[in-house]
Amino acid sequence: MSGFKRPLMTLWSLLLIVALLAGCGRSSSPGGGGGSEGGGSAGGGTGGGFEKVEIQPGERVKVTFWHAMGGVAGEAVQRLVDRFNSAQDRVEVEAVYQGTYDDALQKLRAAGPEGPTIMQVYEIGSRFMIDSGMITPMQNFIDADGFSVEDFEPNILGYYTFDGRLYSMPFNTSTPIVYYNKDAFREAGLNPDQPPRTFEEFQQYARQLTVTRDGETRYGAGIALYGWFFEQFLAVQGAHYVDNDNGRSARATKAIINSPEGERFVNWLKAMVDEGSAVNLGRKTSETQAAFAAGRIAMTLDSTAALGNILNGVGDKFEIGTAFLPRPQGVDGGVIIGGASVWITNLKSAKEQWAAWEFVKWLTQPEVQAEWSMATGYFPVRRAAYDQQMLKDWHAQRPQFTTAIEQLRASKLSTVTQGAVIGIFPQARQIVEAAMESVILGQATSAEALTKAAEEITKGIEDYNRTTQ
Repeated sequence: MSGFKRPLMTLWSLLLIVALLAGCGRSSSPGGGGGSEGGGSAGGGTGGGFEKVEIQPGERVKVTFWHAMGGVAGEAVQRLVDRFNSAQDRVEVEAVYQGTYDDALQKLRAAGPEGPTIMQVYEIGSRFMIDSGMITPMQNFIDADGFSVEDFEPNILGYYTFDGRLYSMPFNTSTPIVYYNKDAFREAGLNPDQPPRTFEEFQQYARQLTVTRDGETRYGAGIALYGWFFEQFLAVQGAHYVDNDNGRSARATKAIINSPEGERFVNWLKAMVDEGSAVNLGRKTSETQAAFAAGRIAMTLDSTAALGNILNGVGDKFEIGTAFLPRPQGVDGGVIIGGASVWITNLKSAKEQWAAWEFVKWLTQPEVQAEWSMATGYFPVRRAAYDQQMLKDWHAQRPQFTTAIEQLRASKLSTVTQGAVIGIFPQARQIVEAAMESVILGQATSAEALTKAAEEITKGIEDYNRTTQ
C-alpha cells in the first residue's frame, strides 16, 4: 500500500472537529471567556468587569473535572482530588474519567451545557479549545486574583500562552528523551556516562552497539515512527512545523514540514535502518519499549512519562541511562513539551468557575506537584516543587528523571519550542507518520513523502480555518 494514501481517520477526525465547533458555537456564558476571532493566534482577553466571585461561609460549590488519565495516573488524579476535598470545606471536586483525550472531546461536545467545569485536554487540542468559545482563559483568573506564575517553568507556560495570555493551566507535562542500555555501552567499549549528542554520534554508537549472537541480533537503536518525535526533531533543529511562526504570530495557513530539517531527520532514520544499525518496529512506542526492556535494542526514544514503566520493565536486567535528544552537528535547538493542561469552561456559573479556579491553584502547589511527579513520571510545572525533600530523595534514587527537566531548561523559549498551533493536529500526526513509514519502507524519498504530507496537512488546515473564521 502506498505511503501516500490518506489515513482513514483523517477525514473522520476533521468532521469531528467541525461538528464539535458547530455544536459548541462561539457564545460565552456568564463567567466570561471568549475564543479567537480573526487571524490572530488566540485573541480573547479578560473583557470588562471580570471580577472575583467569593464563596460564602457555609457554602460548598460542586465542580466537575473531566480527565483522560487512566491506570496509575488516573489513580493519582483521584488521590489528589480526595486530598483537596478533605483539606477544605468550600469546594467539592468530582473527577470523572472520560477515556482517551479524543473520547473526552467527543463527550464534551455531546454534553453541551451539562459538560464539566474543568476539562483536561492534550496539548495539541489547544487550537480547538480556543476556537470552541467554551472556555474562560486562565489569565482572567490569574489577573483578577493577583496570582503569580513567576515560579512556573517558562517553557511549560510558553506552550499554553497565546498573545501573551495563559489560556489553560499546565498539568501533566513531558518531553521525549533518549533511553540507553549502559551495560551494552560498556560491552561495546563506549563510555556509559557519555551518551551520543549528535545525529552523527548516535548513528556511530548504533553501529558499535549492533551485534548478532546465536542468530539473534541486538540492534543499536529502535525509534518509533511517531509524529510527536518528528515535531521534536524539527524543534531541536530550530525549524517550524507550520507558517506564521508555528501559528503563534497569526493563524497558521500551511504546513512547512517539507524543509531541509524535516528531510534530514527522516533520512537519518532511514540510513540507520538501511545499514542495519537500527530496526523499524513501526509507529507504536509500546513496541520500542518492549524491545528495549527485552534487550533487543540498545537505544530508543520515549516520553519522560514512560520512564516508570521502562524502569519496571527492565528491572535489574541492565542499567538504564537517559540523555537529551541528539541533533545534527553544530545545531543547537530545543524541545517542545507534551502532555496536557486543564481548562476552565464557561459552561457553568461564574461562582462555579471560581470554585474550579481554587482547585486549579491547589494543583499547582509545590507539594502537590512533587507528589504528582513521583506518582506519574510527569515533571512538575513549577520550580519550587524540586525543593520538596520527598522529590529530592526520589530523584536521588532515580537520577534518570532529572534529564527531562535539564533538557527543558536548556531549550531556549521561542516560537519553535512553544510548538505549533493548528486545529487538525491529531490527523496531521497520522499523515506525518504515514510519510515517515513510506520513506523507511523505500516507497518514496523524504522530499516526495514530506511534500505530499505538507500538502495534505495544509488542505486540512484550510478546511478547519474556513469553519472557524
